[in-house]
Amino acid sequence: MAQNIYDDPGFFAGYSQLNRSLHGLDGAPEWPAIQALLPPMAGKRVVDLGCGFGWFSRWAAAQGAAGVLGIDLSARMLARARAETSHPAIAYQQADLETLELEEARFDLAYSALAFHYLADFPRLVATVHRALAPGGHFVFTIEHPIYMASTRPGWLARDDGAHAWALDHYAVEGPRETDWLAPGVIKQHRRMATTVNALIAAGFTLAALDEWAPSPAQLAAQPALQDEVERPMMLLVSARRG
Repeated sequence: MAQNIYDDPGFFAGYSQLNRSLHGLDGAPEWPAIQALLPPMAGKRVVDLGCGFGWFSRWAAAQGAAGVLGIDLSARMLARARAETSHPAIAYQQADLETLELEEARFDLAYSALAFHYLADFPRLVATVHRALAPGGHFVFTIEHPIYMASTRPGWLARDDGAHAWALDHYAVEGPRETDWLAPGVIKQHRRMATTVNALIAAGFTLAALDEWAPSPAQLAAQPALQDEVERPMMLLVSARRG
């Protein structure tokens, strides 16, 4: 079973105060880049994997999706999602993505935002999603970039020349990484970019796009704190298609 850190009261309280938690998709600076990877929503059957507070589920329904199933492990996240959702096309389900089963060819789009880096068995989930998509279906997701995942700590190391460099910790060694983010002992699963891409290919997906997201000049001007994202990528955006 995946670590259910989002039901930890301290973690949940901290997460609820993040900009993207308070302002939804508009609070996520990578959202415009994600939108560019998405197909038109009208008539689509959508599954939102790791749906959290349901921001994307509600957006997809508002854009005309025929039906949206939001899935999350956290009871606290789902309680808020249900409380803030009234659209009849949206349903929520509590499930562990590590063991998730989905009906074959049920969906046209599988979407996930910043959830898969918690999973130990990513290839299993990818195979499950492939079976659950209708032919021609889209798989769009974001994860923490492997370079960010492999950093020893969220900070800079000074170099001899007075500049700074982002510290990496055994990038080629895959597996669990423990970090203190909003709460102590958060476990994430580090995988090289090649491992992520090859899992998609092995499952039968065709890669459509990769985006090592970085903020635009306008975003940097509005949010100077995003400067770190120019020095090293924090997120990887992926779009794939089922044949």
